[in-house]
Amino acid sequence: MVEKMEVDEPVKAEREVTLENLRSLVNAKKYKEAEECARILIDRADCPDKRTLDPIAAKGYFYLSLCYERTNRFDELRSYLSGRLRTATLRRLNSSQAVLIVCLLRCYLLGKHYPAAAKLVTKVTFPEGASNNELARYFYYQGRIKAMQLDYTAAAGYFMQALRKAPQDAAIGFKQNVQKWIVVISLLQGEIPERSIFRVPIYRKPLLPYLELTQAVRLGDFGLFEQVLSKHGPTTFKHDETLTLIVRLRQNVIRTAVRQISLAYTRISIKDICKKLQLSSDVEAEYVVAKAIKNGTIDGTISSDANSNERYMQSNETEDIYRTIEPQVHYDTRIKYCLELHNQAVKALRYPSNSYAKNVESIEEQRERERQELEFAKEMAEEDDDDF
Repeated sequence: MVEKMEVDEPVKAEREVTLENLRSLVNAKKYKEAEECARILIDRADCPDKRTLDPIAAKGYFYLSLCYERTNRFDELRSYLSGRLRTATLRRLNSSQAVLIVCLLRCYLLGKHYPAAAKLVTKVTFPEGASNNELARYFYYQGRIKAMQLDYTAAAGYFMQALRKAPQDAAIGFKQNVQKWIVVISLLQGEIPERSIFRVPIYRKPLLPYLELTQAVRLGDFGLFEQVLSKHGPTTFKHDETLTLIVRLRQNVIRTAVRQISLAYTRISIKDICKKLQLSSDVEAEYVVAKAIKNGTIDGTISSDANSNERYMQSNETEDIYRTIEPQVHYDTRIKYCLELHNQAVKALRYPSNSYAKNVESIEEQRERERQELEFAKEMAEEDDDDF
């Protein structure tokens, strides 16, 4: 035991100095020197007999990926990370495996390789013993992949899990970014985020452009939507990488405006709808109305006036929504969400490893206990004989 302590103490001191130097070089933006330092750190920690050095190697992979990302050479590191991931998986190195999966996903997403990222998620198994920070990043990247695949329900679930796994008193920038994606996904699902979200102090300033976007979608004002898109699109939305999804909201805005028009007017001409929606032609306006009727957004028909041959939209009388299956669908969605939340909470419960072994007797202890019980029984029998 003494020899082990004498060997481990120099390694620990060397580790602290190396990590400190690596952090200092990254903070000083000396990425070339930091890259060399990270490689040396990984080579020293890459020892099959020292599994305790796995967290240090994971730190090295993280800073090495950061250096390549800051120097716009992240694609060059993809094959290296893939090879290291195979090695970490074979050796069952949980910390390195979690960091390498997250770094590979980020590499694919920065390069817009969404099919490759989705294939990676299906092929790998994220380690259960990973830290909550890496798990939060993993859920965040999975949400982005699902959002690009038009699976908004799954994307919203992953973003909510990422927000729950994030540190409560830290990682403010990460939580702000996740909340931006949650707002956009909610709008794409036809839901309006609560106003209280935009009043949280850490979200108030970063989510201000998204508040304007939410107001435009809620009002169905196509002109306001185009104004917000031209104002914040090239700057904020592009920097947040949400511009692709926000462009898809154009149809949601038009659909909301058509729904409001159908509720306000029993009969309205296609020309008037074209003016209200600020569309380019009557043909486009008629196509939008026909698509809304086919999707069930509005309940009406398109007819033509016999006198002037002018096309118009005729709204039908609205029926009681509680006579339809829509409330049942909403209840089913909420129940599924609650069950998923319960399952994640159960999985988040962590117990110390081999805690059950403390109360389990070994073979020697069991034999000793049985021998003592036998001797005690003999003593009791002899005492009974003496009393008799």
